[in-house]
Amino acid sequence: MQNTLIDAGPIIALFDKDDKNHEDIKSFLSKFKGHLITTWPVITEAYHMLSFNTNVQIDFLTWIIRRAISIFPLALDHMDRLIDLAQKYADLPIDLADGSLIIASEILNATNIVTIDSDYYVYRTKDKKPFNNLFAIFTSG
Repeated sequence: MQNTLIDAGPIIALFDKDDKNHEDIKSFLSKFKGHLITTWPVITEAYHMLSFNTNVQIDFLTWIIRRAISIFPLALDHMDRLIDLAQKYADLPIDLADGSLIIASEILNATNIVTIDSDYYVYRTKDKKPFNNLFAIFTSG
């Protein structure tokens, strides 16, 4: 099963029925065959953005408990790489969630991603691999 990273935007859209991408992400995930991986910074960002409703936040946490996604363990050893990424992409600027996904990508050798963030067209892994946004392909196809 192919590892695919997932960013906060699609997660938020999945749990926020008023989000413009809600139906598209539901449709995408119903057809998706693979293994979704994210990081704690992404989970924190999504949880914060879902703070408009405690029940929605609980649904999100329950979704995680049911192993809908795996969580990559960002560690102290990754901080130097986060600093490198912050310096390299200071003009965007890159946030902690995006940096953590790039690190997960490099370690897991996984460049497929589900995101609504256009910065992933700019971001590259340490060995200069581009990201393949499966959600953008799905919604444009």
